[in-house]
Amino acid sequence: MSKKIFERSNHQCELCGNTENISIYSVEPKTYDNNEIVICETCKNQIEQPETMDPNHWRCLNDSMWSEIPAVQVMAWRMLNRLKNTEGWALDLLDMMYLDDETMEWAKATGEGNDEDAVVHKDSNGAILKDGDNVVLIKDLNVKGGGFTAKRGTAVRRIRLVPDNPEHIEGKVEGQQIVILTKFVKKI
Repeated sequence: MSKKIFERSNHQCELCGNTENISIYSVEPKTYDNNEIVICETCKNQIEQPETMDPNHWRCLNDSMWSEIPAVQVMAWRMLNRLKNTEGWALDLLDMMYLDDETMEWAKATGEGNDEDAVVHKDSNGAILKDGDNVVLIKDLNVKGGGFTAKRGTAVRRIRLVPDNPEHIEGKVEGQQIVILTKFVKKI
């Protein structure tokens, strides 16, 4: 059976195309048929230890997400879901990806991607913002209650996201903590 899987993959990682240090990996849960794929050691380590994940390595999903093998589709979907809140390209790929109902059920079976209601903050250019990012104001803003105007070009460092509202972030301008609309900032 493993010989067939290696032949199917052309003896390369079915996620990134690497030909070195490849092995068979079982896509959880094991209750689904044909749940084995060939992956390299780099992909395996990053799948099993998400804290070590290198987002640039996973740009390979742009190709592998179109695989005809459901197990490969499931892993591509899961990895894109892990990256979607920090990498704009991953969110774009997820929007393009199509999984039939059974494959989608399999992809969600481990609980990944169940944050459908997660709030995503984007700047004026559509770049995804995250806590700790630095932004610059793209417009002069009158600060209500602050008695000053935050000038265009002012850098706001180490922003905080407002959890319930994707249009609001918090940051310090001239020593005061203020709420800023995301449409008036650009990520730097």
